[in-house]
Amino acid sequence: MLPVMTLTVIAGDDAGLRHALTGAGLPSPDPADEPALYFALVGSDRPLAFGGVAGSGPDRLLRSVVVPDASRGTGLGSRIVAGIEEEARRTGAERLWLLTTDAAGFFERLGWTSTERSAAPDAIRQSRQFASICPASATLMVREFGT
Repeated sequence: MLPVMTLTVIAGDDAGLRHALTGAGLPSPDPADEPALYFALVGSDRPLAFGGVAGSGPDRLLRSVVVPDASRGTGLGSRIVAGIEEEARRTGAERLWLLTTDAAGFFERLGWTSTERSAAPDAIRQSRQFASICPASATLMVREFGT
C-alpha cells in the first residue's frame, strides 16, 4: 500500500529532482529555460516522483516528469501527473502539452492525445523544450481540460 502523498512545490535546482532526471537520462532544468513550477510527490517524508509545468497562460508545458527506476510501475507516475494537471487546471490552464521520446503509451493511458507538432500554439513552440531541447522526432501530446 502506498503512503499518504502530497504534491509539494520544489526548486528547479532541487538535488532530488536533478538526480532523478539524470538517472532517467532526461535534461535537468536550466536557468535559461522558461520559468516553471516544479513539484515532488512526497510520501513518508521523502520525494517519490517529480514533475513540472512551464508557462502561465491557457497553454502550458508539462515537463520533467520522472519516477526513479526502483519505484516505476507502482502508480507514482500517474499520481504526480494527475496532481500537476489539477494544479494547472486550478490556476487557469486550458491545455497541457508535452514532448516525449519514449513515454507516449504511458500518457495515452492517462488521457493524453498525440498530435502533430504544427498543432502546438506559439506559447509551446517558443519554449526551449520544443525548439531545441527535445528532438524533432519527439511525440507532441496534449491534454485538454473540460470546461
